[in-house]
Amino acid sequence: MPDTALPQIVDSHCHLDFDSLSGELPEVMARAQAAGVTRMVTICTRLKNIAAVRTIAEAHTPVFWAAGTHPMSAAEEPMATVAELIALARHPKFVGIGETGLDYHYTAETKAVQQESLRLHIEAARATSLPLIIHARDADDDMARILTEEYRAGPYTCVMHCFSSGADLARAALDLGFYLSMSGIAAFPRSQALRDIFAAASLDRILLETDSPYLAPPPHRGKRNEPAYTAHTARLGAEVFGLDYADFARQTSANFDRLFWKAAAWAEAA
Repeated sequence: MPDTALPQIVDSHCHLDFDSLSGELPEVMARAQAAGVTRMVTICTRLKNIAAVRTIAEAHTPVFWAAGTHPMSAAEEPMATVAELIALARHPKFVGIGETGLDYHYTAETKAVQQESLRLHIEAARATSLPLIIHARDADDDMARILTEEYRAGPYTCVMHCFSSGADLARAALDLGFYLSMSGIAAFPRSQALRDIFAAASLDRILLETDSPYLAPPPHRGKRNEPAYTAHTARLGAEVFGLDYADFARQTSANFDRLFWKAAAWAEAA
């Protein structure tokens, strides 16, 4: 059971099916709860891995799940269909569409298929009223353009996962009512510009995540990340916003509940 004296926080994006975490899930869950991380969303990045991700969510009460095709593998995987994503959303613990998005850092040559995949995921998010989970790297202009075009065609909700892009994309996302998710990157010593972007955002649009097993914040940088380490990013976030840790934890958890409404409803029903 979680320590109820600790502020309760949420890891809104992790990958519990990845090998470095999946082999010790009971211990990972125990450390998360000991750190005050009472809920987490594990993300399926290739639809062929759905069964493994879904099973983790079904086996662990604090865990919810989402699925989509990661942009870096969009050209390697069968194109997801809107109907397929809508069908997944019928699962009671399926709470988001993605991650999807654009990544031109290593895979710029597949930008056309990435953009096609992104638009299909947006259509599914719109149809299900579930939040879109966006990965964006080295594609700020196209990302802002597509998100805005699609929103004008019909509204949807969205989180910019592991946000580490520029101020212009942050403003474009926030202007659409979207959310920015703070990962361990924000705690890196050389991330002051990123911290400034978060500080300029409205607090009611901020989420927390680990993206574990990647991007561990200090003092674990360079090591495997895990949901318990959300607490380190949360403490940094509280400093960025000039808040007491408990107040920041409370607000980011409320933000999660507002965006990931299905997870909030499931928790209340449980």
